[in-house]
Amino acid sequence: MKFIPTLLLRSAAVAFCVAATILLAGCRRGGGRVLEIAYVSGVQANLRDHVAAVYEKAGVVKNGERVEVLDRDRRFVRVRTATGVTGWVEQRYLVSQDVYDRIQKLTADNQNDPVQAKGATRNDTNLHVEPGRDTEHLYQISSGEKLLLLKRGTAEKGGAVAPAPRPATPAGNPPNSNPQNNDRKQPEPAIEDWWLVRDSHDRVGWVLARMIDLDVPLDVAQYAEGQRIVAFFVLNQVQDGDKKVAQYLSVVTEPKDGLPFDFNQIRVFTWNVKRHRYETAYRERMEGVLPVTVAQENFDKEGVLPAFTIRVQDDKGTVSERKYKLNTPIVRRVYAPGEEPVRTVSRKAVSRKTVSKKAVGRKAKRKR
Repeated sequence: MKFIPTLLLRSAAVAFCVAATILLAGCRRGGGRVLEIAYVSGVQANLRDHVAAVYEKAGVVKNGERVEVLDRDRRFVRVRTATGVTGWVEQRYLVSQDVYDRIQKLTADNQNDPVQAKGATRNDTNLHVEPGRDTEHLYQISSGEKLLLLKRGTAEKGGAVAPAPRPATPAGNPPNSNPQNNDRKQPEPAIEDWWLVRDSHDRVGWVLARMIDLDVPLDVAQYAEGQRIVAFFVLNQVQDGDKKVAQYLSVVTEPKDGLPFDFNQIRVFTWNVKRHRYETAYRERMEGVLPVTVAQENFDKEGVLPAFTIRVQDDKGTVSERKYKLNTPIVRRVYAPGEEPVRTVSRKAVSRKTVSKKAVGRKAKRKR
C-alpha cells in the first residue's frame, strides 16, 4: 500500500475548502432569497446576464414593473421579474417600495377630488410623489397623454434664482455714488407651478405645470386677455336654434409662476341667443384657492340653476367660501343664512357725491 504524502493531502484539503467556499457564495448569490421589492422607474431597461463591459441581454423590464431584488454589486442590482427572468440592472432605473406606496396613497387620498381642468402633456414627463424636480418619481407619462388636473402646488426650481429688483436711482446721481446702493436685495429662488393630476390609468401624482397644455375651449381661450387660465367649467347649455351652446365659468390668474394664490379673477361667459355670440355676464377679482366646485341646485321659484362655489383667501391666509348662481344672463351671489351682503359704493355714486359737495361749496362762496 502506497502512502500519500502529507503535503499533498494538505493541499487537497485547502483546495476543497476554497472550492466549497466559492460554491456556497455562488449559491447564496444565485439563490432565491429576496432582499427587497423595487419598481422600474425608467421607460425601459435591459437585464444583463452579469456585471461587465461586455454582457448578454437576459431580458427587459418596463416602467412600473415590480421586481424582486436578489443581490447588489456597486451600482448594479440583480433582480427577478414576475415571469422568473433574472438579470442585472442599474440602480438608477429602480425605486423603492416606499415610493410606490406614496403614489398609491396619493391616488387613494385624491380619488374623489373635483376636476378643475383637462389637459395633455407636451412631452414625456414623470409622475412625482410631491412637487419638485428632484423629488422621487415612479411612472412616466407619454407625450400627448390626457390628464385631469386636480390641485395646484409650487416648488423651488433647483439651481435657479429669480432676478432681484433693481433699486431706483435718483436722476443725476451715478449708481455707485451712494454706498447704500451696494446693499441690494438678495435674489430669491425661482418658484415653479406644479399640478396634481390623474392620468389615463387613474394614477395620481405631481407634474410640472409647464409640461401640460390645457384643453381650453376656443370659446373661452379667446377671452383670456393675456391672463393664464387655471380652470374652466361648463355651467349649463342653452338652446340656439337646432344646437346647444355651453356657458362657461373661467378661472384665471396672472401669467407667471409662484404666486401665493391659485387665481385672482373669475369670469362667466353666457351665450346671447339673439346675437349668436358669447358675452361676459360676470367678472370679479379676488385671491382664491382651488378647488372650485360646480353643481345644479334648486332655487325655489327660479327653479334648478347652475351654481358654483369658490374659495377666497384673505391677507391672513383664512379661506372662506362664496356661492354664486347663474340665471342666464345674470349671475348673483348666494348668501348663507345669517350672512349679509357687503354693500359697495359705485364709482358713479362717489363722483356724484363729489360733484354735489363742490356745488354746495360754490354756492356758499357766492352767498359770502
